[in-house]
Amino acid sequence: MADKHSVETIKKLFEAAKPRKFNESVEVALNLRDVDMSVPKNRVEEDVVLPKGRGKPIRVAVFASGELALKSRSAADLVIQPQEIEEYASDKRKARKLANSYDFFIAEAPLMPVIGKRLGIVLGPRGRMPRPVPPTMDPTNLINSMRKTVRVRSRDKRTFHVAIGTRDMAPEDLAENLDALMRRVVGKLERGRFNIQSAYVKTTMGPAVRYL
Repeated sequence: MADKHSVETIKKLFEAAKPRKFNESVEVALNLRDVDMSVPKNRVEEDVVLPKGRGKPIRVAVFASGELALKSRSAADLVIQPQEIEEYASDKRKARKLANSYDFFIAEAPLMPVIGKRLGIVLGPRGRMPRPVPPTMDPTNLINSMRKTVRVRSRDKRTFHVAIGTRDMAPEDLAENLDALMRRVVGKLERGRFNIQSAYVKTTMGPAVRYL
């Protein structure tokens, strides 16, 4: 069940943000304090499963052969065979389109070295490097979980944004997602809540409403 303050904040946001002709994203803007973001270990890089989902389709691609490829076909949006990796690597535009078209990638573990070497330059900076899995795994549950996952990446910035859903979701559901996200972020910071200077929620084109 969502925290009362979180629900009230989301409702206040909806009152402040006039409806648009498209389904806006709802996101949190976090501002950290007393954290040296030039030190890699202080950066926040987490995959957070939102209990009420993302509110929009999340696309997952799998690099796989054999058994894993067969098991992935019904669950993933795209299965990339090992021989296709070089096709993407040799065509920068095709590689960029792949990285921008899919939210998450999975790869059978033995393929990770070649993916890192040939496609890492495109996938890495976008936070799209695949999650390695055993070749014998059934990836269905992982893929379904990824469809409810948001990636939190502060990089070297003290201010960063994270999506928690879409405007057409119920305020209580967005609030529950907000709570789940904040728990994870606070848990990653050395001084927890004291390292957060402020937090705002906003829709894509609407005003920011203070949460913390």
